[in-house]
Amino acid sequence: MTPAIISGILLSPITAFVARFLLVFMFLGSAISKIVDFAGAEAEMAHFGLSPPWLFAVATVVTQAVGGVLILLNRAAWLGAGALGIFTLLTIPIAHHFWNMEGPMAQFEFYVAVEHLSVLGGMLLVAILAERTRAA
Repeated sequence: MTPAIISGILLSPITAFVARFLLVFMFLGSAISKIVDFAGAEAEMAHFGLSPPWLFAVATVVTQAVGGVLILLNRAAWLGAGALGIFTLLTIPIAHHFWNMEGPMAQFEFYVAVEHLSVLGGMLLVAILAERTRAA
């Protein structure tokens, strides 16, 4: 049985908001960074072989910003979580292909890929919880 204080914290709307904020913080920060330095965002896309770079930069900003805001506001959170989950999963073969690398860089990119899978799990939980609270 969960202690009452812990239950109160976990059921608090403030805790839910903070949890959603922490989950999307990296996506919103990345979107803002790419907006502020769009040339850098284009260069990043070109570096990973995505063409045309401007289109992939725009798609990345829109996905990160809209997905993050939907989750943060808990409005169509399933859609935001799905978009960010797919986005995060796709970054593994595009930017973190550790199986094509050697040495410390391969190990580093492996750890990043594993972290991305953990983020995907978080996105699935957001979608599940949003659906459960909507259906309740």
